[in-house]
Amino acid sequence: MFEITDTQKIGVGLAGFGIFFLFLGVILIFDKSLLALGNILFLSGLGCVIGRERTIRFFFQRHKIKGSIAFFGGIIVVLIGWPLVGMIIETYGFILLFSGFFPVAINFLRRVPVLGSLLNLPGISALVDRLAGDSNRTTV
Repeated sequence: MFEITDTQKIGVGLAGFGIFFLFLGVILIFDKSLLALGNILFLSGLGCVIGRERTIRFFFQRHKIKGSIAFFGGIIVVLIGWPLVGMIIETYGFILLFSGFFPVAINFLRRVPVLGSLLNLPGISALVDRLAGDSNRTTV
C-alpha cells in the first residue's frame, strides 16, 4: 500500500471542515461568511492532499478551463457578497470539473453495505445510473 503523510492527513481534515462549513452555510440560508470559509478550507485541503503542483495542473488543464473559471468565479462572487448567485456558479463549475469522477464515486458507494442497497432500489437506481452516465451497468 502507500503511506499517508502528515500533510495529507491535515489536508483531509481541512477539506472535511470545508465541506462541513459549505453545508452549514447553505443550511443557514447562504451565510456568506460560512461559505467563504468553507471554500477556502476546501481548496487548502485539496492542495495539501494532492500537492500544490498537481492541484494547479488539475484546475488549469485545457479541457477543464471552463469549469475552473466558473468554480473560481463563483468563489469570487461569494466573497464579494452574493452568496446565492456565487454558489450556483460554483456548483456549475464543480460539476464540470469533477464530472469524470462521478462514475468512480458512485460505483464505490454502491459497494458500501447499507448505502449500496439503497442506491440499487428501483427508482433511485435509474437516477443514479443517469448521474453516473452508465446506461448498461452490470452488478457483481
